[in-house]
Amino acid sequence: MIDLAAGESAIRLSLSWVDWLILIVYFAMIVWIGYSIHKQQKSSEDFLLAGRSMPAWIAGLAFCAANLGATEILGMAANGAQIGMPTIHYYLIGAVPGMVFLGIFMMPFYYGSGVRSVPEFMYQRFGKGAHVIVSLCFAVSTILQAGINLYAMALILQAMLGWSQWTAIIVSAVFVLAYITLGGLTSAIYNEVMQFFVIVAALIPVTVIGLSHVGGWSGLTSKLDSMKDWTGSVHAWAGTGLGNVTNPVGGDWFSILMGLGFVLGFGYWTTNFTEVQRAFAAKSMTAARMTPILGAIPKMVIWLIIIIPGMIAAATVGNLFSGAHPVLQYNEAIPYLFKMYLPNGVLGVAITGMMASFMAGMAANVSSFNTVFTYDLWQDYVKPGQSDKYYLNMGRIITVIGVFISVFTAWIASQFGNIMTYLQTLFSFFNAPLFAVFILGLVWKRVSNVAGTVGYVCGIIAPLITYILYLQSVAAGNPIFGSATAETWYGAIISCLATWIVAAVITPFTKAKSDEELEGLTFGTNGIKYFKEASAEELEDAKRAAKEAGKDVATVKVPWYKKPLILGTVIFVLGLVFYIPFF
Repeated sequence: MIDLAAGESAIRLSLSWVDWLILIVYFAMIVWIGYSIHKQQKSSEDFLLAGRSMPAWIAGLAFCAANLGATEILGMAANGAQIGMPTIHYYLIGAVPGMVFLGIFMMPFYYGSGVRSVPEFMYQRFGKGAHVIVSLCFAVSTILQAGINLYAMALILQAMLGWSQWTAIIVSAVFVLAYITLGGLTSAIYNEVMQFFVIVAALIPVTVIGLSHVGGWSGLTSKLDSMKDWTGSVHAWAGTGLGNVTNPVGGDWFSILMGLGFVLGFGYWTTNFTEVQRAFAAKSMTAARMTPILGAIPKMVIWLIIIIPGMIAAATVGNLFSGAHPVLQYNEAIPYLFKMYLPNGVLGVAITGMMASFMAGMAANVSSFNTVFTYDLWQDYVKPGQSDKYYLNMGRIITVIGVFISVFTAWIASQFGNIMTYLQTLFSFFNAPLFAVFILGLVWKRVSNVAGTVGYVCGIIAPLITYILYLQSVAAGNPIFGSATAETWYGAIISCLATWIVAAVITPFTKAKSDEELEGLTFGTNGIKYFKEASAEELEDAKRAAKEAGKDVATVKVPWYKKPLILGTVIFVLGLVFYIPFF
């Protein structure tokens, strides 16, 4: 859907000294935050897991901001310009339900079991073989994603500021390296919170001004409906019937709900340690559960300032995206609106917001990569039994190495014409089977180590074969799926089914772990104890707050908005309500 192209661009910006000053101040602040936190890094847990000290609201904002990278801002705005409101599926189906599910059902197991990473939970549940494979796959996929963020950032900075791609890559990589190496995950989280507000401050003005120029929402939709050459839609679910797919994204309702919503959405938000790490850094079980749920609140509405600007670009300069030699690429939608609508000063905030989004995505990738590499690979299999200071230093060293490798993987990303499809393909290969084996392992205690490991590997192979068959069908002129995006959704479904079927077939012929070995790792082996502990902790927090306020502790109850189950359910329902105006 999104072709990112380099070269001369119509979005070259003219920045004043005020704009440059804002950008310089921002860069200085992120390095200062890293330096200030550096002195507090006394252990490997401080560096790699922020000392598990973060309050829920900070971790929640960081949880959301970690996903607001270059591919999110530019890619989803580009989708808005090209396909319109069907892009909303990535938020209301592909994100919010998975975030809520993580907070309600998955974090009690993660946090309660005391693991330091998602792969480490795989070690406890399925043993060493699964642990090694999952750790390696995660390390590879994460560093590839970091490269995607670097490449997307380089292209847009080249177009906006005239920097060469390599200059943009090196400059941003150096600043990310500086504050992550100095302050570790704590620095990344505090910077992500700041970056969240900078990103929002950059996108709100262009959305409001753009809407006013096209006559509000009604003017925007009228303009788009009247454009014969616009292939998008202002309706999210139109043309998604089975066997009668006419929507611009090329997927039917089944692939949207099950492929994007269930397998990819739940898989990404519950097993991708790049995101889940922010919840691991929370100061308590309750805070850990509330982290993704609170993060779902801004996620539920932030599409308004990402997708709508893309649609505004289509309505105002849509002719520049079309033709044999388009003046604009779809990924340049938001930067071009910056050029059209924002005066100097405000433009500086906007450019800073773009830089913040680039760095947030890459920093999230690097900070999770260094944790998994240090704890799950180096400490467990290369250099076990060393001092904690050794692993602290190793975490810093691998951070440097990870950033340098990301520069190389940025070149790999440049070989793909469509980086959003490339990203979704990575998720269908790695996140889908991991989620499938996680869920199976939680609900079925009989699943053995061998069955889970082999099922996971088959879950990687199945979507790979599907992807190859799709490419062959496209080359033959008879594609088996409606689009490359639809292929990733069906590939995820096939991956999940393959994992479950293979694990179910192998399980009866292999030895299962005993209930004692699985204590607290499945619902059938006392995993419910973590939910009881969480409820008790919520009540203790409420009593503590009541005591500090001078109220009667004996009659205190936990407010509904501090209960993950209730608050998460409310957010889930609200997310579905947002669909109503766009059906």
